[in-house]
Amino acid sequence: MTSQRQVLRDYLATISGSAGRLVFSLAYFVILANSLSIADFGLFATASAAGVMVGRILALGFTATLYRIATVKPRLLGTYAAGFLMLTVASLPLIALASVALYLVFFAGDMKVLPFALVIASDAIAWRLTETVIVVNNGLNRFGRAAVILIVSVGIRALAALLFTFHASSDLLTWTVFYLAANSAALVFALLFYCPRQRLRLQSALYWRRLPDALYVAGAEVLFYLQMELDKLLVLALGNPQLAGIYAIIMRLVDLTAIPIRSFSMLLVQRMMRAPEMLNRWKLRLGIEGAIFAVSTLALASLAVILLFYPTLLGRNVAEAAPLVILALAVPGLRNLTEYQADLLFARGQTFIRAVNLGVLALGKAALLSLVLKNFTETRDIILSLNAVFAVLYVLSMVLTYRALARPAKRV
Repeated sequence: MTSQRQVLRDYLATISGSAGRLVFSLAYFVILANSLSIADFGLFATASAAGVMVGRILALGFTATLYRIATVKPRLLGTYAAGFLMLTVASLPLIALASVALYLVFFAGDMKVLPFALVIASDAIAWRLTETVIVVNNGLNRFGRAAVILIVSVGIRALAALLFTFHASSDLLTWTVFYLAANSAALVFALLFYCPRQRLRLQSALYWRRLPDALYVAGAEVLFYLQMELDKLLVLALGNPQLAGIYAIIMRLVDLTAIPIRSFSMLLVQRMMRAPEMLNRWKLRLGIEGAIFAVSTLALASLAVILLFYPTLLGRNVAEAAPLVILALAVPGLRNLTEYQADLLFARGQTFIRAVNLGVLALGKAALLSLVLKNFTETRDIILSLNAVFAVLYVLSMVLTYRALARPAKRV
């Protein structure tokens, strides 16, 4: 009973952060989507997706090592934090090279260099470091503190978007300056008030032992976000900024359904780190997956019905995409399940297999989306076809994940 009450308290603390993030994320999205033009919003959302993706290179995946140490061996946190800082500096040239490659392939014809660079600095460095403070607090079971950082950080972004609406210039470059300032302020807040106080001690031998696993995680994370965000990049590359804007609006609404699911997944991952065999029963596995799909689908269906009757509720730009939301009804559940299955492999220490699986999913998604974008020109047809694309990806993910779960787990 005591253990169950503790789990409930942890979940309530975590979900409070998710609820606060959901409110401020929605406010931030509505303000920004109606302040920028649809084309500029599409460029910004796509550049932000690229920034989130290359941000996984930061510290060469050592963020995951910090999380594991905070969860299982918290006394060593200061030692591994020193290694994290060292690897953060070492990873900056790689982030720069990856960003240049993405810009040349996807953005060179539509977006200027400076706003793209500002978005990369915001998401790949400032926000990724803030996320690291959050995940370390979660690993230490300080869920309330992690929730506060999350709420305040997203609140700062929403405030920046609100101030941007009063600025004389409403172009993309001006917004990216506001965005960098907001993410930098969030990082300063997290470091000043909620960064665990530990004495930093460099012990290179420990880092080299953990580095292969960290690199697997970094590769897996890049591949994970590549397959999660690849659709935005392909829509921009094979379509145009206007289509990318409408698509980004719809997918942002889909993303909002994942916020409460991620809180559950995070707690489940922590429990599986300590008890890797807890999901051995198929009845429990299918029950959890069914619940994730049901909650995700219900969330988007509710939003779609509201927008059907009140299409301008979220602003004039969002109203243009509002009738299309219902067409993506199965996408949130299937997308969230694919993310959840990747989390299971991370929890069991199967980082190399996870990286391979995510690579396969990224290639599959690229092929399927390219096929869709080449065969359909109407936005309605593209959005409707996403249900089939994500269904195929989910089945592929399920087969790969549960085959891997049949192998022995790797303990920390």
